[in-house]
Amino acid sequence: MKIIMEVKSKKNQILLLACLAALIMQAGCSEARYEKKTAKLMTIWGENLKATDPVLPEYPRPQFVRAKWLNLNGIWQFQTAASATEELPKGTLASDILVPFPVESALSGIMEHYENCWYRRSFTVPKNWAGERVLLHFGAVDYACEVFINGASAGKHEGGYDPFYLDITQWLTTGGKQDLAVRVNDMTDAKGYPRGKQTLYPGGIMYTPTTGIWQTVWLEAVPQQAYISGFRMAPDIDNATLKFYMEGVDIKGLKVRFTMYDNGKEIASTDENYRQDFYTLPVPQPLKLWSPDSPFLYDLKVSLLDGAKVVDVVNTYFGMRKISTQLIDGYTRMMLNNEFLFQIGPLDQGFWPDGIYTPPSDEAIFFDIATTKDLGFNMIRKHIKVEPQRWYHWCDKLGILVWQDMPSMNSYIDTRKRTVPPQEQAAFRRELEALIKTHWNSPSIISWVLFNEWQGAHDMEALVALTSALDDTRLINVGSGGPDTNVGDIYDWHSYPTPTCPPKRDEQALVCGEYGGIGYYVQGHIMGEGNPYPTVDTQEKLLKTYSEYANMLMYLKSNKGLNAAVYTQITDVEMELNGLLTYDRKVIKGDVKDFYAVNQRIITETVNYAELIPTSESKAQTWKYTFSQPADNWMARTFDDASWKTGNGGFGTKDTPGAIVGTTWNNDHIWLRRQFFMPSNALAAGKRLVLCIHHDEDCEIYINGKQAIALKGFTTNYAFYEISDEAMMEMIWGGDNTLAVHCRQTVGGQYIDVGISTLVRLK
Repeated sequence: MKIIMEVKSKKNQILLLACLAALIMQAGCSEARYEKKTAKLMTIWGENLKATDPVLPEYPRPQFVRAKWLNLNGIWQFQTAASATEELPKGTLASDILVPFPVESALSGIMEHYENCWYRRSFTVPKNWAGERVLLHFGAVDYACEVFINGASAGKHEGGYDPFYLDITQWLTTGGKQDLAVRVNDMTDAKGYPRGKQTLYPGGIMYTPTTGIWQTVWLEAVPQQAYISGFRMAPDIDNATLKFYMEGVDIKGLKVRFTMYDNGKEIASTDENYRQDFYTLPVPQPLKLWSPDSPFLYDLKVSLLDGAKVVDVVNTYFGMRKISTQLIDGYTRMMLNNEFLFQIGPLDQGFWPDGIYTPPSDEAIFFDIATTKDLGFNMIRKHIKVEPQRWYHWCDKLGILVWQDMPSMNSYIDTRKRTVPPQEQAAFRRELEALIKTHWNSPSIISWVLFNEWQGAHDMEALVALTSALDDTRLINVGSGGPDTNVGDIYDWHSYPTPTCPPKRDEQALVCGEYGGIGYYVQGHIMGEGNPYPTVDTQEKLLKTYSEYANMLMYLKSNKGLNAAVYTQITDVEMELNGLLTYDRKVIKGDVKDFYAVNQRIITETVNYAELIPTSESKAQTWKYTFSQPADNWMARTFDDASWKTGNGGFGTKDTPGAIVGTTWNNDHIWLRRQFFMPSNALAAGKRLVLCIHHDEDCEIYINGKQAIALKGFTTNYAFYEISDEAMMEMIWGGDNTLAVHCRQTVGGQYIDVGISTLVRLK
């Protein structure tokens, strides 16, 4: 500015400014063109993010660490492309983008969708990398891309969730700045390739898409002579060993040194000749196992040796843990370290209001996982998305079990009615292999989930066999919520809102892969309304309903062989408002300690229910009923129901999920009454009375004229609910009582059946 002011002529000042601007643009220093956009909701990390600060600066691959690396996140040039094959443009691109945030995100500065686009930036190879190979890494680019170095094509990649790298050494010039450009094509809905919950038409349970670079871009220097390119670690706690398989470039004939550490202290070291099969590395006793309660991690340094010369060094870590199944008391149980552990965790879809697929910071990643632990969960189902590798690192460090979904293809197109084209099947198989090989060293991942609710389901037996051949140390869930075949280790049903348990299968562990979805709106923290799930209007009701579902899980665990359950969900996502946290992560919908206590009860306790006033689930029960509007006092104990019809429960239509129909009810309303005797000792020895209800849709239930409960929405099975204090006060102990029910129907199936049970909670 001092130089400009010393130029006396205004005309010459303007000319000088123009020249300086041109020089800045030629140098690629175009930060002034980036402007962070504001989404309807912003996280605190997104609000605080500045493009001048390092963007996601942490080492992106914590289980494969080298000393020499360079982060390329930050301001890049950006512009749309006319096609997926457009030639590399010359000069500066039209605008700027903040990498690695998706094109559609507010943090990217673009906040628009483009099917084809260009990225560009320059970089300088550090001088101390001279004589070494330079690898260019991309954490993930959605979906197809081609990479250009100094104008030459260095390689292509397809797959929106896979990390990949290119050896770009041959295209680099001697000294000075290097030009890096990336052309991206993302057809989203137009193709059936794996895309999870992404859509160009967000609404309901489908969300804003991600296009382009959405994970860290970085350079790495590796030795020219030879280097380690990958490895596979498999812990064996029964024999106190770690199986280690290594891949590399030009490493034949070299030696490998393994140095093992416990909290920084060296505990073992061994030199081995390179070989193409597994090494078996003893882990010193006493063995420290990894679990959610004690997530201990050993450190391991892997060195490549040429005689006494150290050629390459990679640092990693591992956890000694085992996941398996075992038949116990007639049920197949999911075992962690040879002990049964009930798994309870939330569905985690990994979306952010300001970054979409990309967390706004490493602190944000930590917050989500740490909060999940604070809420008392011991598991997360990572739902049809793959996260940056630092997400799994924090799961490993903090100690939480992960069910890793394969991102679904075709989204919610039911492939029972559609043939999956061969090219889509090939893409799914390729990306499934990449998912497993990228994350198979993470101790937190204990299960691979191949399909979700039949989305893109195909060739199930072959894909289970492929998964098992790649990784036989984890459980395989062929379909969460379907397909429900006999292949794989897990039989998984979805049930909303109440949890359920699939019917017994001797060879498969029974789980409830989704349940709950209790909606609760926090004004000022809503991106959009359209929540498709039942809602409550207070935090107290949210906790009460969550606790009722917890009692059902404890019962299913101890009486039906249930191994695990996944609650929908940890955060709100766009128009889904059923998270335990708001979408912007600014509000937790209740007291963390309360949810922690409930979830710990699910893990450690059981409950037993005994029928007192039976439902018609096992044996038809007789009711009085009418389809016509009765008098106002129809629910009273003294009401005369002699003119009502008599029929067997349950009441509804036969195609309703979970319905056991004794009498057809297919109009808008039904009213039911039933007399029952309540024993005087029904509450002895700490027992509690609960209602056993299967309803579709809204219902009100009365005992002797007092409302015992009112329920919205529907269930797909029999579930247990607390009786109101008012109804309990009205109960006649050691005498006759009246149970009265009203149920209404608006759309779809319909069903109503009610009974009363006793509940006893046990450790």
